[in-house]
This record gives sequence, C-alpha cells and structure tokens, in this order.
Amino acid sequence: MRWLVSTVLLCSVAYGLKDLGAPNWSCDASVMAKSKKVPTSAHSVRFADIKVIGALGDSLTAANGAGAPPGDPLAVILQYRGLAFQIGGDKSLDEHITVANVLRKFNPNLVGASKGIGSENVWEVAHLNMGVPGAESKDIIGQARALVNTMHSHSEINVKEDWKLVNIFIGANDICVYCEDPFFNSTAPHGKTTFENNIIAAVKILHDNLPRTIVSLTGMFNMRMLRKIDKKKYFCEGLHTFECDCESNQKFTDDDIQGVCFGYMDGEKDIQTTGLFDDKDDFTFVVQPFFNGILDPPYASPGVVDMTFFAPDCFHFSAYGHGNIGMHLWNTIIQPVGFKQTSVNLSDPTVGLHCPSTSCPFFPTTKNSKNCAAHFTLSELD
Repeated sequence: MRWLVSTVLLCSVAYGLKDLGAPNWSCDASVMAKSKKVPTSAHSVRFADIKVIGALGDSLTAANGAGAPPGDPLAVILQYRGLAFQIGGDKSLDEHITVANVLRKFNPNLVGASKGIGSENVWEVAHLNMGVPGAESKDIIGQARALVNTMHSHSEINVKEDWKLVNIFIGANDICVYCEDPFFNSTAPHGKTTFENNIIAAVKILHDNLPRTIVSLTGMFNMRMLRKIDKKKYFCEGLHTFECDCESNQKFTDDDIQGVCFGYMDGEKDIQTTGLFDDKDDFTFVVQPFFNGILDPPYASPGVVDMTFFAPDCFHFSAYGHGNIGMHLWNTIIQPVGFKQTSVNLSDPTVGLHCPSTSCPFFPTTKNSKNCAAHFTLSELD
C-alpha cells in the first residue's frame, strides 16, 4: 500500500523564495525499517540500507540559480548545491523535497548530501555532488572517476560495505551543441549514439570501482519546451542565445530538438533493457523516465508558463522547481521497472510524496520488479 501525504508550499526562511516541502511525511514502519542483515544483492536493498548518496551531472545537478532572487540573472552563476533535487541537503524534508532529504527520513546518517553554495571541488559544500555547470555527457566520465576517488578518500565512507545510490542527470548541454556537429553527436560504433556510449563509459567506471551501488539515471527531458517558455519573453530569448546556441538556432527546428531528445531517451532505455550492468549481484542501473513524455512547461494558468518554477534565466530550476522535480523523481524511483510513469504534471505541486510498496519494500530494479519474492529478505522488524 502507498501512503500519500499532502505536500505544501513553504516560504524559504534562508532564501525568501517559494519552495516545496513535505511536512511530517512518513511511511509504514515496515517500509521504513532496515534489513535484518546488510544485503549483498542490489535487488534486496531497502531504502534505509542506503548509507551514501552521490550525483553526476551538469548545472541542473549543481543547482545553478536555485536560490537566486527573482530578476537577478547574474545570480544564476552561483551553484546552490544544497537545493539540488537529487542530492541537496540544505533543509529538512518538511521545507524542501530532494531525494537525499527523503532518504534521510529512512537513514538520518546518510553521507554525501550537498550543502550551501559552491563548486564541485569543495568537499564542505559539494560532498558527493560532482555536477559541473556546462557539462556534456562526455564530461560525466571524469566526474565518475572523481566520485570514486572522493569516496575512497573519506573515512566516513566504507566503499566495500556501504550501499550507495548514485544519481545521474545529463543531456541538456549535448542538445545545446548538437546542431553544430550532428554527425559527431548522432551515431557511434555498434549503432549506439555518442551520448549513450558516454553514459555507458561513466557507469562502467562506477561498476568497476564501487561495489554495492545502485545507479539511478533521471531520463532526458524534451528541450522543445524551452521555446514555449521563451515565447514572447524577449529577456529569456536573449539569455538563452548565450546559454544554449541550438535552442536559438531557427534552422534547428522544434521537431529536430524533439527528435534528438527522443533518441537520447531511447539510448538511456537501451542501457537498462540490455542488462549491461546487471552482470554482478551488487550493482545495477535503473532509468527514471518521468520526464520523457512531458511536452509542456509547468503552467500557472492555461497557456501561462509558471515562471516561479525557474531561476531568473528562465531555464535552470528555482528552489520550488527543484522541490517539485525532487517529488516526481522520488515517486518514480519507487515504482517497479516496466511500470514507471513516463509523464507527470509539473503544474500540480499537490501530488505529494508516495511510499514504497509494503509487499516489495526494496529499491525497484529490473530483477526484483519481475520477481520480488526471489529477492525477498527480512527487515529488522521481522
């Protein structure tokens, strides 16, 4: 059974901005419990078993501009990592929804959540958030190496024994340069795209160096919606000319943008369905595809884009945007593989956080989604 707890809009004390939190959220005790014995299989990991969280990505993972005051596009250069939807840890879950904040309800001693404002090379800020503004898919290969090295260099992380969740979100900057060299960015050897091969290379580094790890990839989003955000907003159009060349290139049509994004989505799914990273029991790879079918930006009213969802540059997410996406990402994570939502209503902040299934309370993977009983283990309450 899933419990739905109402989610409310809050005013951030720290930043004075609209935000989205989940006050007093909790689930059935049997779902919140740790395993009786630390699991050895990635397909038997309860959410309370996860001790470490990390992230790879671009400026959306670095949370550029998330805490920027409205009307201050210069503040978008600031990396508000503590608000990032996958790994931010500045506030409590009551105030701001992130996957890290949800996991801290299961395990308050979670290691890796990012805090405050700063770059990826400052441990006190980034912790295990390796996201770098401007990064393309090729750059997460170096980020994966950096994540491995950082985990090994901090004694509070037991790389061999601790269960780890690594979040990946990448692709926007690949689209922004695609129109400049579509041949290079389209097809690589073995029929895979360069984008897909870059993700595979990054995940392989994690696979080869991080035992007891689940990699969760947030699926690509349809960047065609950027042009809907820009419509009749000349300030936004002007900023995006600098931020994303291809978005402002009229020869790169709406259908072109959408087609490339759909191709990237297919590549991400291909990595999962081929079982490439299910070759050993203590590692797995799962795609969270809730962005795939979204064709429109969030609306405040019919046809009117909700600009509170975005930072002042009309592209990066605001604190509220990160909270909203964090909610939908979590709700997708807990759905079985093969039954995950591929579209959500970003305009509706009242969806609320759901709880993992009591009948299969493990992190959903390709294997336990097909046969949970085969991977079932007892909790500390049993």
